[in-house]
Amino acid sequence: SMTEAGWLNTRDLGDGIVELQLGRAPVNALSADFLMEFAAKIDEWGQDPAVSAIVLKSPFKGFSAGLDLKEAQEFDLEQQHAIVRGLNEGFLALYSCPKPVVAAVGGAAIAGGLFFVLASDGRIGHSRSAYGLAEVRVGADFPIGPLEIAKATLDSNTQRRLMLTGQSIGPIAARNYGLVDIIAEDMEDLENYALREAHKLAELPPQTFASVKMQLRGEVIDRIKAGIAAGGNAPEGGWFNSETKAAMEKMISGRGE
Repeated sequence: SMTEAGWLNTRDLGDGIVELQLGRAPVNALSADFLMEFAAKIDEWGQDPAVSAIVLKSPFKGFSAGLDLKEAQEFDLEQQHAIVRGLNEGFLALYSCPKPVVAAVGGAAIAGGLFFVLASDGRIGHSRSAYGLAEVRVGADFPIGPLEIAKATLDSNTQRRLMLTGQSIGPIAARNYGLVDIIAEDMEDLENYALREAHKLAELPPQTFASVKMQLRGEVIDRIKAGIAAGGNAPEGGWFNSETKAAMEKMISGRGE
């Protein structure tokens, strides 16, 4: 089944395991609407007793490239607030989802796109995948939701390596840093490993799983919610600073786009 815009495609994998394909072609660039639609789907499945586990994947070569910089560099104040809200609400929904979520990462997961991975419970990476938090390179700091999730899921050296440099790492470094659990050699392995991990998590007592997840993440979730309540979805003066547009421009030209 497809959502209205075709951004989220769902598939039943049996035994209560459902697949959510991130389908905003061509690279799953993040938009406010895409993220809010994602949050709504995750919330819906989180409350659905028929769902025992969720597999997140992308049908494209990349997993998610983060913001579309060409689009983002023109954002006015209202659009900046909308994307910050989307990033906060979308990844809070995933991080706090009571159901087990397994991310199958077949390509690059960059900047905002990496939070689909960091907020998931099981993470399988392809041998050609890449991982990065390029925010600093594009002149943007971290909204409260992604920031708290990054601090909770990455150790301080990995924060330094990814968040302060903005540089990407490959799958072996990502496994060493605990970003992914397993590296799959090819796409078939990626699907099989993801399904296998989803089955393992789906077999756990569901109320207990949800309870333990909340024990582990409750304080972080409360901090994000408090940050949002204090105006975190609409930072004063917008999300971007005086350096952002030029930094985005530099990234775009540097990528040969």
